[in-house]
Amino acid sequence: MTENDLIKKCKKGSREAFNALFSRYQSQVINMAYGMLSDKEDACDAAQEVFIRVYKNIDSFKEQSSFATWLYRITMNICSDILRKRQRNSDIISISDMNGDDGRETEIKDDSPTVEEHMELSERQAAVRQAINELKEEYRAVIILCDIEGMSYDEISEILKIPNGTVKSRINRARNALKKNLMKKRELF
Repeated sequence: MTENDLIKKCKKGSREAFNALFSRYQSQVINMAYGMLSDKEDACDAAQEVFIRVYKNIDSFKEQSSFATWLYRITMNICSDILRKRQRNSDIISISDMNGDDGRETEIKDDSPTVEEHMELSERQAAVRQAINELKEEYRAVIILCDIEGMSYDEISEILKIPNGTVKSRINRARNALKKNLMKKRELF
């Protein structure tokens, strides 16, 4: 069944069609949210909120853009809301915040034969993730959409509702800022 067929059925109230759309996009939405929020639980919560909004507002999808673009725009908006709430609550410090995202080192499965190589890779990934987190929200968004999600400038422009030229300049500025952040940790690279 095509995506357009699923959307039409969703608009008529088909839960099976919605479940099919959910299955197609769940991991992409979670990955995008994780890239913006750097917290697994927040990313899953954001994804849940995204799909609740999609379910409630599928009738408002006008099909002028692709469903994926509409879905990613909702995802970016929800992530932005969560980041704003975090800023308002930044005076609250939890013990887990002092030790990283969830208070422990995140292990990433790797086929490396040695523990040292695994730790080196993990440190590099954590450094890149931290460097991305240090970017302004507007720069973080374009880096994730372009360099991690592999979207085109046109798609990013549509998702973020900004001109194509602004996308290009933000990506350039974001990459320069990311490079500057990573230069501070150059011993890892």
